[in-house]
Amino acid sequence: MKRRTSKSSLRSPEAPPRERVGSQAEPHLGSVVDDDPRGRDRFDGPELAIVLSHYDLGVIHSIKEFLRGSRRSPKVRITSGHGRYLLKRRAAGRDDPERVAFAHDLQRRLEREQYPVAGLIPVLGSHASMLRWGGHVYEMFHFVEGTRDDQSEAAAAEAGRALGRLHRIIADYRHGDPHPDGTYHDAFGIDAALRRIPEVVGARNPAVSHEAIASICSHLGEAYHHAAERAEAAGLGTWPQRAIHGDWHPGNLLFLDGRVVGVIDFDSARMAPRLIDVANGALQFSMIMNDPDEPDRWPDGLDVKRMRALLAGYDHESDAAITPGEREALPWLILEALILESVIPIADTGRFARLDGAAFLRMTERKVRWLKPRTAKLVEFLGEQ
Repeated sequence: MKRRTSKSSLRSPEAPPRERVGSQAEPHLGSVVDDDPRGRDRFDGPELAIVLSHYDLGVIHSIKEFLRGSRRSPKVRITSGHGRYLLKRRAAGRDDPERVAFAHDLQRRLEREQYPVAGLIPVLGSHASMLRWGGHVYEMFHFVEGTRDDQSEAAAAEAGRALGRLHRIIADYRHGDPHPDGTYHDAFGIDAALRRIPEVVGARNPAVSHEAIASICSHLGEAYHHAAERAEAAGLGTWPQRAIHGDWHPGNLLFLDGRVVGVIDFDSARMAPRLIDVANGALQFSMIMNDPDEPDRWPDGLDVKRMRALLAGYDHESDAAITPGEREALPWLILEALILESVIPIADTGRFARLDGAAFLRMTERKVRWLKPRTAKLVEFLGEQ
């Protein structure tokens, strides 16, 4: 695999250290839903009883597993005399108390502005919004009812408006404690992940050609680093660091009657250029999955009309419209996000959620080959409002 001698050349000396990509990464791409109960972390009975005793929920009527999101972050939906709630144990690697405090502070700021976040429930007898017990961190939220993205242009535009409003509300947000950093851009550790993939995928499916998977990984690595260089050349490294959601995709938005009524999962919230959120959303809401269980049947291209609708919605609600320089960087960040979001879960498990890892890699490479020669046309198209 072709590699640069030094990735540090992409970053200024003052830039914060990058977050290592690793096994805590979860499969998030388009509308893929990971609801397979196998291999998920779970609460045990005594743990659940002790944790629930720290919250004033009234008489509990039911507790049901909630099979969404990170496999390493167990969740249960609780119905009680006081309402419906979601209890979550933070995944290892996402449970640093300062990181959780940062995310909670952001959510409280948004809630004060009547932004649709799932309200945090305080620990009994305190104002604390996280519970630390047994070496873990727990969070309790109001449960938000809603439906998933219907894959329409209108839904993509609404997702863009919701992101624009989020960025506008927290545009001047500052946090006194150290904050999470690192994104899918120029991520440290992707080369090691790509080198692991042929062996990990082969262990899952011995019929897969080791050479074919290695060839795909080599191409994805080269494409990823080239995209990172192009994003930096467009000015990404000079743009302001600001608070972002960090994981803007269809699974983290809940809709009702065409409006976003819930924005959830701030586990990846961090300080970064706002385009990190925008480009990830543009990718996630433009994925076309004709047969959700067969990545080999997914088309090569992206739904650029939905992508443009998301950007138009964002410009309508954000504190400032996307600039020409940001639009120039956008396709390259989309490429980086597509590759990283595909590679990391497969390097960890040999699969992407419930999907075959080799098939998913083939799909990713097809989309990369489709997008790379079309970046200039995409920039032009996205500029047409």
